[in-house]
Amino acid sequence: MAEESITFTLPDLGEGLVEATVLEWQVAVGDVVARNAPLVEVETTKSAVVIPSPQAGRIAELHAAEDQAVPVGDPLVTFAVEAADEAPRAGIVGRVPQEEARPARRVRLKPPTA
Repeated sequence: MAEESITFTLPDLGEGLVEATVLEWQVAVGDVVARNAPLVEVETTKSAVVIPSPQAGRIAELHAAEDQAVPVGDPLVTFAVEAADEAPRAGIVGRVPQEEARPARRVRLKPPTA
């Protein structure tokens, strides 16, 4: 199968936070990571947190250096993953599952007569 690139952006880590500083990368370019494995430790004005990987795959690119401030929504890391069918992918951040059509319900406008 062919590979496709998926870029993960810095998520909103708390109300009102606009950026986070990369403290330490837990991965390097070329590493293969599992979903939910530690990805990067970042620090905000409120706390330091380890962000888990939202995706399984190979690390293709790190978009920030250690001690660099990254605005919320900017690219953080790019994954190289095997291209799959157009099945919806679940993720921790940034992916909304596709909704299935709701079944139609019958609504009675008049009460039934006996």
